[in-house]
Amino acid sequence: MTVELMVNGHATRFEGESDTPLLWAIREQLGLTGTKFGCGIAACGACTVHIDGQPARSCSVPIGEVAGKAVTTIEGLKSPEGALHPVQQAWIDAQVPQCGYCQSGQIMAAVALIAKAGKPTAAQVDEAMTNICRCGTYPRIRAAILAATGQAAEASPQPATGAA
Repeated sequence: MTVELMVNGHATRFEGESDTPLLWAIREQLGLTGTKFGCGIAACGACTVHIDGQPARSCSVPIGEVAGKAVTTIEGLKSPEGALHPVQQAWIDAQVPQCGYCQSGQIMAAVALIAKAGKPTAAQVDEAMTNICRCGTYPRIRAAILAATGQAAEASPQPATGAA
């Protein structure tokens, strides 16, 4: 089967079985390895990408379902001039990553949250960010999201849980 779609603004053609997970097509056919494999069951969020602007866990999306759609990966967040997306810069400034494995999925989820909510509150961040971080950097994730929207990180006794 041939599936045509846009990936990071470029017309792309995938060849393969229609039930092949989008994650594998992105990583193996396009060589875009920023999107990570974590669990394979859409629970952890390491593989989060945007499909037509909506966050999706690419390990569970068959390529047959993305025909004609626009997919954005972590590599597609930079501007055409190579400038980092504000969320990516906030991640660096807040020193969010520890091991870093989940971070591309976390960033993609954060970008989608900001696109939807504008300036989310700390409580909205905690509720919306369901990607799992095994290192537990949830307070830094929250701080980076708030900083990316021009807000000072709000002190909160309860860190984001990352519960899926």
